Amino acid sequence: MDRRFCLQALGTLGAHLSLPARAASSSGAQPPEIKPGEPLRFPRDFGAHPEYRTEWWYITGRLLTADRQTLGFQVTFFRSRVDTAQDNPSRFATKQLILAHAAITDVAGRQLLHDQRIAREGLGLAGATLDDTHVHLKDWSLQRTGSGTQSLYQAQAKAQDFGFTLAMRSTQAPLVQGQGGYSRKGPLPSQASRYYSQPQLAVSGQVNLHGKAQAVTGQAWMDHEWSESLLAPEAVGWDWIGMNLRDGSALMAFRLRRQDGSTLWAGGSFRAPGQAARIFKPDEVRFTPGRTWQSPATHATYPVEWQVDTPAGRFTVRAMLDAQELAGQQSTGTVYWEGLSELRDADQRVVGEGYLEMTGYANPMVL
Repeated sequence: MDRRFCLQALGTLGAHLSLPARAASSSGAQPPEIKPGEPLRFPRDFGAHPEYRTEWWYITGRLLTADRQTLGFQVTFFRSRVDTAQDNPSRFATKQLILAHAAITDVAGRQLLHDQRIAREGLGLAGATLDDTHVHLKDWSLQRTGSGTQSLYQAQAKAQDFGFTLAMRSTQAPLVQGQGGYSRKGPLPSQASRYYSQPQLAVSGQVNLHGKAQAVTGQAWMDHEWSESLLAPEAVGWDWIGMNLRDGSALMAFRLRRQDGSTLWAGGSFRAPGQAARIFKPDEVRFTPGRTWQSPATHATYPVEWQVDTPAGRFTVRAMLDAQELAGQQSTGTVYWEGLSELRDADQRVVGEGYLEMTGYANPMVL
């Protein structure tokens, strides 16, 4: 989402995180609108959309080391338009910001490691290309190569205590969310994004933890989302899941929350191997919180176990580590919970793994 929606973030984000609201361009130009009936076009829509305020490429996944230890990973690149600089003719004007988050969840070590960066686009520091996925921030990068919708993503991030170099190959066609990529996020038609996912990515590569390099394999999920106006004023945050099922299916579900915890909007999708996606209506998705965990750092309380009811069935989402809160004050300014989780069916059998993202619990989201 996304960040989802990333963060949504929303996407921030999603991530799918947030930046302060910006003033309109001094030229008085009207911002672009997200409208239904405009299909996504690949490979163009793998690339950046700088005319829109917020965009993110959000990848999460489960990795296994050679000795069968489980790791979670997340890498997200955000692009944010700076409206007040759009009419500035100087090449030094900050017209776009590039932000990035990366994290590793060490399940056996009961530890979350994360880092974040931010830079203005240009001057060789950061950027996002238009014709395909290629976004970089200094020595962190995400790049797609491939023919048609067959994709190979290469991701690289290096922090003080961890790093990774991962290759992620598509095994399925992109999962187009909403109505042909038009994904509603609220009661107004303008509260929407353009949104597609790449579930069931086959991952191989290397992770470095505390100076030790380890070969890894696994599965990942990618969301790419962009929007102009995402959150309704009464929405304080969202809950989102992106799950790769062991039978090859893909499940995404989200809800936007009001301050009192009630659901303002919801949606999602399910796709079984070789079948068309089932897109969920807002009244077909229900998130019911279960066990909670309180962050010792922010004192925010997060449900780390959920019952999620969808047209594809009733599922339990259970965090594989409670302490997966990330603080983004140095980049997007948002505190959120995002972590590796397992998916269980109605009989409590583990049927998949993926990521759970929760925003707006420490403070309301601003997008």
